[in-house]
Amino acid sequence: MMPQVKAIRYYAATIVATATVWGAVAAAEGPKLPPVSEHARAVHAAGMLFDGHNDYPWKVRDLGDLGMERIDFAKSAPGQTDLPRLRAGGLKAQFWSVYIPSAHPNPTRTVVEQIDFVHRLVEKYPDDLQLALSADDVEAAVKAGKIASLIGIEGGVAIDDSFAELRAFYRLGARYMTLTHNKTLDWADAANDEAKHGGLTGFGERVVAEMNRLGMLVDISHVSAGTMDDVLRVSKAPVIASHSSAFALCPVPRNVPDDVLTRLKDNGGVVMVNFYSSFIVPDSRAKADAAKAEIRKAHPDRAEARKAIAQWYANEPGAIRGTVATVVDHIDHIVKVAGIDHVGVGSDFDGIDSWPVGLEDVSDYPRITEELLRRGYSETDVHKVLGGNALRALREAEAVARKLQAETRPQIDEIRGGRKGED
Repeated sequence: MMPQVKAIRYYAATIVATATVWGAVAAAEGPKLPPVSEHARAVHAAGMLFDGHNDYPWKVRDLGDLGMERIDFAKSAPGQTDLPRLRAGGLKAQFWSVYIPSAHPNPTRTVVEQIDFVHRLVEKYPDDLQLALSADDVEAAVKAGKIASLIGIEGGVAIDDSFAELRAFYRLGARYMTLTHNKTLDWADAANDEAKHGGLTGFGERVVAEMNRLGMLVDISHVSAGTMDDVLRVSKAPVIASHSSAFALCPVPRNVPDDVLTRLKDNGGVVMVNFYSSFIVPDSRAKADAAKAEIRKAHPDRAEARKAIAQWYANEPGAIRGTVATVVDHIDHIVKVAGIDHVGVGSDFDGIDSWPVGLEDVSDYPRITEELLRRGYSETDVHKVLGGNALRALREAEAVARKLQAETRPQIDEIRGGRKGED
């Protein structure tokens, strides 16, 4: 079979499966939530919503349409993200994740392809998207009425243990890098894998130093607590957790413990709260898996089981999925421990398979503003949470980079092996 035919058949099968599940969820009778108040919408619109993590590029790759020939982002894309819903949700700046699974072959090439996708996405929709490489660029895009589009690498495996490749990614537009994904690297321990180094190795410390020198934010989502500690010890610039929540409220390794939150005050960093149910509700995954297993037992036919699972999912009141209030509980906790200047939003939309009731897709961000206002947050503090803190951290990292570039030289790779023709 011709490769093109295989690709088309794969895409068609994937779209049908995706549409079946999403159609069933949309058709299911779920809880009816009240509309967001006009006051909350006005406060929301006056701020700068800056989301730290969206996996739309990988979603499109997974659906086999990197050429954007079949999915129209300007109309209705499969999943949780497209332009109409982004506009409805009031998004003004987005870190598009260029994700790479830890064990993926050709990680550097794959991330380059993902970065290329983001550039082409911006070029294809110039009336709505604008590439941003700096804090000033973000503000300029927002002033022009466009969504500032930034690039964040998810998975330090992408740099292939090379400072040259790290710098090349920066030149291509990457403005943060998550040091690990779910697998421990030769230079950094991951949260969901064996801790082999106690945090960062010496090489890992040099990676952080070079990221500081470049002005690339160091992202501590996915890394172990020991790696978080080492990053905060080494980094001269604010760090971020682009999509993590509070360990104290949901004790999973992917979340940020209180001692790290406390140290963020001095570092100037920001934890951007993740919406994934398993990271905001204790034992969420185990409870959901048990419920789905019972449904599959009662519905041997796979199609019927999918519909029943979608119905269950739509009607689940939030004990397993969480709610908007659950997300704001995590924001509250981070504010209590680290302060109002150190929390943000990192939804992880289109990279998660379970999300809170009331935060079904990118159109629902204003519900967070409504809940923050209900709890007594001032408009100024709401705007800090929505994106002011993230923008400030990016700007401060740029200032640190200017200073370091005037004082320090780039980190240089050791040549691996001999060169052809050398004795």
